[in-house]
Amino acid sequence: MTDPKTLTVGVLMGGMSSERPISFKSGRAVADALRNRGYTVVEIDVGPDTPEHLREYGVDVAWLALHGTFGEDGCIQGLLEIMQIPYTGSGVRASAIAMDKIATKRLLRDTTVCLPSDTTWTRGDPIPTAIRYPVVTKTPNGGSTIGIHICHTEEELEHALADCTQFESTVLLEQFIEGTEITVAVLDGSAMPVVEIRPLAGTFDFEAKYTKGQTEYLVPAPIDPVVAATAQTAAELAYSLVGVSGVARADFIVDAEGTPWFLEINTIPGMTATSLTPMAAGAAGITFEDLVEMNLKGAKLHNERGDEIQSSSGPTAPEVTTAAGSGH
Repeated sequence: MTDPKTLTVGVLMGGMSSERPISFKSGRAVADALRNRGYTVVEIDVGPDTPEHLREYGVDVAWLALHGTFGEDGCIQGLLEIMQIPYTGSGVRASAIAMDKIATKRLLRDTTVCLPSDTTWTRGDPIPTAIRYPVVTKTPNGGSTIGIHICHTEEELEHALADCTQFESTVLLEQFIEGTEITVAVLDGSAMPVVEIRPLAGTFDFEAKYTKGQTEYLVPAPIDPVVAATAQTAAELAYSLVGVSGVARADFIVDAEGTPWFLEINTIPGMTATSLTPMAAGAAGITFEDLVEMNLKGAKLHNERGDEIQSSSGPTAPEVTTAAGSGH
């Protein structure tokens, strides 16, 4: 088994999505953590020249710190499969499904996971009239709260749809659930302590999410243990059914009756100073560097290749998967 510390780790960050600035923050924090653990690390800003950079730097394994389109949706995962470079996180199919909020919700229908009712709207359609306000608009493939609006009137909805269609032509219209925002990080299929999110003013928007001091985070969340366990079970089920690997994070709203309503699952959660997954890991006794290294040790290729293709494709990709520990 190859010792990961003899390999060159490429931390892939930046990219071509609206979440590029956040990805740089995640990527640089990850790169620093890996260097502190003794790994040889190169930082790569993902773009059309990425294959050339991967070859130029001799990258043996990729740590994906990308968020949004081309990074979290299966695109970079597909490239790495073709190049036979093991990578962290989920494979192509799971990444594509989890990135699409509509596809994820359709997959989780008829399960024990509680889902807010929804409908979809496409650019050019009339403004929906047979809906109950307030309603939440979401870009199906957006992240970092970009494109999310809470609408109380048809006029607000019209403005929200105009904003959302700057990013995508289809918009998810979801029942608004009032309650407590929580998130459940999942590592290798096991849920970590629940984090409660308390914005100091307004909602958990982009500014509140990425500005220190704008939001209070409580971990373990001071909620009913049964509610917390229900959310953890739902997060693990979503993780399993979507086919997620490595580190992920599921977001919920807990209503006044104590029901955790599933919102989405993120296959490459943030790794910034204010990110929720490292916070949850810390509550489970896992340091940031531990979390980063455990994710690296789980890096792998997800797609099987036939012997004929394998034999003609040159050297076999290095095996980096090792036991990531247990009991977390």
